Amino acid sequence: MSAVRKKGTIEVIVGCMSSGKSEELIRRMRRASIAKLGTIVFKPAHDIRTDALTIASRDGATHHAVSVERSADILECVRDEHRVVGIDEAQFFDEGIVRVAAALVDRGTRVIIVGLDTDYRGEPFGALPQLMAVADSVTKLQAVCMCCGAPANRTQITVTPPSQDLGSSEFVGGDEKYEARCRDCHDVPR
Repeated sequence: MSAVRKKGTIEVIVGCMSSGKSEELIRRMRRASIAKLGTIVFKPAHDIRTDALTIASRDGATHHAVSVERSADILECVRDEHRVVGIDEAQFFDEGIVRVAAALVDRGTRVIIVGLDTDYRGEPFGALPQLMAVADSVTKLQAVCMCCGAPANRTQITVTPPSQDLGSSEFVGGDEKYEARCRDCHDVPR
C-alpha cells in the first residue's frame, strides 16, 4: 500500500501600506515554529528598507529572512525540512513567483505569501492578482486612512517620484513615501 501524498497550501495576505501584512506573516511563521515545523522566509533583494537578513513589521516585530534576487532562487533555497515557506513583498518578485508557489505546494509545503495587491495608482500590482486566484485562502487587511480615519485599502504616494519612475510600480519605500488612504481620500498622481 502506498502512502497518500498530501499537497501543500497557498495563503495570500494582501492590503495597502500599514495594514499589518508583515506583522501577520511573522505571527503565522512564529506559530509554525512553535508547532516545530521547519520554516524559512524570503524577501526580494532590492527591498532594502531593513537589512538583508530581516523582515520587520511596523510594531517592531522581526523575523529572519533570506534575501533573493529572483523568484526561482527560492526553490534553490528551500529544503525538505522547510514545511512552511513565507514570502514577503511578493509584488516585487517576477511573474515566476506563481510557478514557484505551485511547485512548493506540489512538494507538500504551506506557502504564505504577503504583498500589496494594488500599487499607488490603485492598479493591480505584480503577480498578486494571479497568486490570489490560485490561493487556498486570501486575507485582505485594511489600515486606517491617514486623512479621515476611515478603513483604508489604498496606498497613497506622498512624494513625487523621479520622472522615470512615474510609470513604475516599483518605487520602493515606507512611511517616508507612502501612507494608507481610503478610496475617497486616495488621489492618483497624474
